[in-house]
Amino acid sequence: MFCVFLKFSSSKGQASRHIAEHMRWIEQGFEDGIFLLTGSLSGNQGGTVLAHNTTREALENRVALDPFVAQDVVKAEIVEIAPGRVDERLQFLVERT
Repeated sequence: MFCVFLKFSSSKGQASRHIAEHMRWIEQGFEDGIFLLTGSLSGNQGGTVLAHNTTREALENRVALDPFVAQDVVKAEIVEIAPGRVDERLQFLVERT
């Protein structure tokens, strides 16, 4: 499982030019079964994506295709999480298929 932090860069003012494409990128991630959650970081710092069912390399490639990343609106940081104990509602995150 991965947490992707998309923190605004000095080009934050360009976000409105790319928001439609960024939202399509997010939608594709959900349709592909990779994204579990997206949301804003507090303090208007950017956003985050919780991803699973992928490899780090595949996720890095996907993140590079985000128009916000490609246009330097945000800087991406991918953090891998190795779940240990989970609530039963989230058990699917640790099950191997």
